[in-house]
Amino acid sequence: MSLLHTGAFVCISLALVLAFYRLVRGPSLPDRVLSLDLTTTLVVGLITVYAVSTGQPLYLDMVVVLALISFLATVAYAHYIEKGGMPWRRR
Repeated sequence: MSLLHTGAFVCISLALVLAFYRLVRGPSLPDRVLSLDLTTTLVVGLITVYAVSTGQPLYLDMVVVLALISFLATVAYAHYIEKGGMPWRRR
């Protein structure tokens, strides 16, 4: 593994720790959802760097699936916000 790959692992791992901290300590639901989206994006980055550094293209399929699931979760949250929260709890 080259120095460039190691540097990318370290930087992405540090960003992942900070995003996970915001996920746990987020003051509001939008902060937590945004940090969860960032966490999944950083995991996609970590898997991609690993796939490139090891020469295993099989991991890139997993990256595509994870990115699509993350996108769908973000769209679902945006729909939730647009509708004004949980309509079934309103009375």
